[in-house]
Amino acid sequence: MLSAVHVKGAIFLAAAFLFSCEKEEAASGPEDVMAEFVAKMRQVHGSTEAGERAFDLMWKPARDNLRERARRASALSGRELAPGELVVPSWFALYVQPDHMDARIDGEWAEVTVFDSAGKSVVTRCKLEEDGWKVALELPPLAAIRHREVPDE
Repeated sequence: MLSAVHVKGAIFLAAAFLFSCEKEEAASGPEDVMAEFVAKMRQVHGSTEAGERAFDLMWKPARDNLRERARRASALSGRELAPGELVVPSWFALYVQPDHMDARIDGEWAEVTVFDSAGKSVVTRCKLEEDGWKVALELPPLAAIRHREVPDE
């Protein structure tokens, strides 16, 4: 026979399980992703966590670019560097202080217009990838790796 404590515990566990199953992550639109990206880029100075989160919000070409930069920097420095450690705010210059954002979505692309309180605006792009909207940040291309010819001895 179950005691009242066991029954209450079983009810609590069942309720917790049901609530965890019903709880779904809210879909983030391009405006939400851009707002979070701007917030993380403002925190990047000295924050590895903010750099990693900003990295996660970038589209695949930017993530691939930073992964390769991290690989090269790791080879030169002798310590493993994460791509988020190489996120630099100078690659992303926001000329307005965001007040609100509007998005125009066309298939897997979105143009997000960031407005400030004075009415100035900046248009950015986002791309819908498998795991959600990502900021289409254009990073400088990587230089080709030059190989020296080693003379035969």
